[in-house]
Amino acid sequence: MAKVLETYRRVCKAFPDHRAEVVNGRIVVSDVPTWEHSKITSRLLKMIFGVIAEHDWEVGERVKLFLGPQADRYVPDLTVVLGEPRTRGDDEVHAQDTALVVEVASPSSVHDDHVTKPREYAKVGVPLYLLIDPAQGIVILFSLPTATGYQHRTEVGLGAPLDLSEPWKITIDTGRLIDSDEGKTSSSE
Repeated sequence: MAKVLETYRRVCKAFPDHRAEVVNGRIVVSDVPTWEHSKITSRLLKMIFGVIAEHDWEVGERVKLFLGPQADRYVPDLTVVLGEPRTRGDDEVHAQDTALVVEVASPSSVHDDHVTKPREYAKVGVPLYLLIDPAQGIVILFSLPTATGYQHRTEVGLGAPLDLSEPWKITIDTGRLIDSDEGKTSSSE
C-alpha cells in the first residue's frame, strides 16, 4: 500500500485539476464533477447550512479524507467537519472528525459509492454517510458506524423527505436536489 500511496501523491501533483482517490488499493482519477453534479451538492448545502453555522462546523469540497496511514484516500463531493479537525499534512482531514460525508454517485463510481465507501467509512467512524444517486433515483443515509459496517441504512426515493439524526435534527427535502420530476418516488426503508 505504501507504493500505491506514493504513486497517488505523484498523480495528485500531475493532475491537480482532477479528482484522484485511492479506492480498494487502486488509484481512481476522474474529471471535475459536472454542473448537474455540483448543483445537487449546492442545493443540499443550502438546506443544511443553518445547522452547520449553528455548530460552527466547516464545509469542504474535494477534501481528501485520511482513513489511516496505510489505507485508501477518498475525496467526497461534500465534507462537513467538526470545529478544528485533525489533519495529516496540509491536504487531508481525519475521517473520524467529520459530521457528514456526501457522495453524488456517477456512472463510473456506483460500486465504490454503494459498497466500498460505506464499509470503509464505517470502519473509521464517519458518523453519517449520505449517498445521492440520481441515476437510480434514490438517496441513502448510512448511520451508526461499527468496525464491520453501518448498523443503520435509510433509503428513500428522490422526492421523499429524509431525516438526518442527531446532532443535525433536520429533514432534507430530497426533491429539491434535482430539477425534474423524473425518478422521484416516495419509497422508504
